[in-house]
Amino acid sequence: MRRLGSVQHKIPCVFLTEVKEEQSRKRDCQQFQVVATENVNPVALEANIHCAVATEKIDGTCCYVTLHKGRPHLWARLDRKPNKQAEEELKKHQHQHRSCKGFSWNVEEDFKTVPEAWIPAHRVQHHNGHPVPDEHGHIPGWVPVQKDNKQYCWHCSVLDPEGMAVLVLRPGVDDEDELEVAAVPLADLLEQTLELIGTNVNGNPYGLGSKKQPLQCLVSHGSVGVRNPPSVDFQQLTSWLRESPEGRVEGIVWHCSDGTLIKVHRHHLGLRWPDEETRLGARPVVVHVDGPLGEFIDSKDLFSSFSRLNGQRFGRLRDIQFDL
Repeated sequence: MRRLGSVQHKIPCVFLTEVKEEQSRKRDCQQFQVVATENVNPVALEANIHCAVATEKIDGTCCYVTLHKGRPHLWARLDRKPNKQAEEELKKHQHQHRSCKGFSWNVEEDFKTVPEAWIPAHRVQHHNGHPVPDEHGHIPGWVPVQKDNKQYCWHCSVLDPEGMAVLVLRPGVDDEDELEVAAVPLADLLEQTLELIGTNVNGNPYGLGSKKQPLQCLVSHGSVGVRNPPSVDFQQLTSWLRESPEGRVEGIVWHCSDGTLIKVHRHHLGLRWPDEETRLGARPVVVHVDGPLGEFIDSKDLFSSFSRLNGQRFGRLRDIQFDL
């Protein structure tokens, strides 16, 4: 399933939410938490969520594949954020109103500069030719990944030496429970968003690799389905996420037939993440990465490392190891 350059934090929660006066678990500067009520969001009902396809919400950092200088390229998520003065004003507003909503921005003066190649995400609205920040004061966007930029070294690790293909984790073709690590041309992923997961991303909830052998890969949004998902009911969803082995996921993203996306995160329901072994990390995986061999045989890049494991199966995703 494709989502064109959009970003997940804009997706509405499946339940109506309310504000609690306690420190946010997700945002350090936010002195309140947004939690789910037991009432289903009318937006979800209007989109016929009961007939939607449920997919696993993947915990990583968002990426995007689109053209750069005329060729397919991997882009990293980069939000344009307020400068120090504007951020202080926003904090005052948050404290007074318990929300970011209603804050007035001067888009030309209140935001930090971004690289020249930066582009806003597709869903960002514009006013007088300028992108409009979201309710958190961010302007979601993308910047092309460059191999000489250490800030994106983990993004670069999933690129082949020529920058034309990436390492993708996806469901297997013959076994619905088995995963597959494969080399996929960027041209086949154009206009898709994906999640970068691995050793050095978001605390590595899926247990991939190690400090000695870092391992990253990309997962296309909407590609990992949820088997036998619970009904869209507060109690049933909470029980499923807390008790079912299939529910050891960060959350669910529902893909509705009209294109609407609806989500629920464990934090919305007061549940920890990660909690014990994750469902994704516990799934069996097969490696299908051919080459490069020859002159690259002694290379430590991920493509060469995975090519030496080509055809091998592992009982769990987190069990993948490379021979040094």
